[in-house]
Amino acid sequence: MYRNLVVSSLLVFALFISCKKKESVVELKDYVSISGLLTSQDTLMNYEDLGLKKLSDYGFFLQPLNQLIPANKQVVPYDLNSPLFTDYASKKRFIAFPDGTEASYISDAQVLDFPIGTILIKNFYYTNNDLKTTTTDVIIETRLLLKDESSEWITLPYIWNEEQTEAYLYILGKDIDLVLEVNDGRTEKMTFSYSVPNLNMCKNCHVKGQELVPLGPTPRQLNKTNVYNGISENQLSYLQDNNKLKDLPELADIHKFPDYSDVSESVNNRARAYLDVNCAHCHQDGGSAKTSGLHLVYQEQTPYKLGLNKPPVAAGAGSGDLDFDVVAGKPEESILLYRMQHLEPEIVMPEIGKNLVHVEGVALIDAWITSLKN
Repeated sequence: MYRNLVVSSLLVFALFISCKKKESVVELKDYVSISGLLTSQDTLMNYEDLGLKKLSDYGFFLQPLNQLIPANKQVVPYDLNSPLFTDYASKKRFIAFPDGTEASYISDAQVLDFPIGTILIKNFYYTNNDLKTTTTDVIIETRLLLKDESSEWITLPYIWNEEQTEAYLYILGKDIDLVLEVNDGRTEKMTFSYSVPNLNMCKNCHVKGQELVPLGPTPRQLNKTNVYNGISENQLSYLQDNNKLKDLPELADIHKFPDYSDVSESVNNRARAYLDVNCAHCHQDGGSAKTSGLHLVYQEQTPYKLGLNKPPVAAGAGSGDLDFDVVAGKPEESILLYRMQHLEPEIVMPEIGKNLVHVEGVALIDAWITSLKN
């Protein structure tokens, strides 16, 4: 199946593309160092049966590759109203459409129905966000989701080299050591290992039922403005106007998902959005944590399913000897918050992709639980 996918991907993109570890340190302003990116000394295995060896082989981006400039109009940038937290990494996302194809709207909360051959591209990077300097982004990894000829989604992780000239297919996973300095008033530096997942770990979050699926690009998440050719435009409208999306309702009728970092939104809306994007991929019907009874999708309205006065199911040490997932008005007695505050493997939630406590997320959920009434 993987080999067929590679062949079909090459054929599709040919139509529209014209066209032992060595330690190193990269000095930047918002973080002190990075070590563990791929070096010339790393042994790169041949994964031809899985996917293309190099990210540049797909032809998504112009050179220099790390500028992430789309090579053509078939590669469309997009953003989400509320993104998943990944150890304070920033993300740049793109959809690569096969030439002459378009996605279909299903519902506000369901991921768009993408055509066969679509590739979703997500780049994880760190930057100093200082507009007075030249770009100092360092890209850690690029994850691809490819829809193959049988309409199944395939995950492929690529890790960037130190020179930031290329990313290579690397299915075994890798830890990248970082020292991060956050410009938010905190004086301490955060030293941690950023974990690039191995190929199988992607399934932990992306499997619903027996099917591997994308998570982010739903209409309600895409319902926001982005800049295209210097012009701000709603992302859904742009896709529709450029023949990349069909069956779209009137924009005014599409729910706009809350931005959990937007303090003008209510605490309830922000917290529910946060729990949806960071927890509900597992904590929902069909998710890997469905048997827990804790269902955290944004549209869930049943207090018990949201954890109110609900005892944990097989949480073990993860319960912290607390009795209920959520205790209204008492965040310090709520297992949900307890697990967000810890990084020990038997306690931490989400279980993967998190090596730092999300301080702002913890504060938000603390405020939400405090605001709840029985």
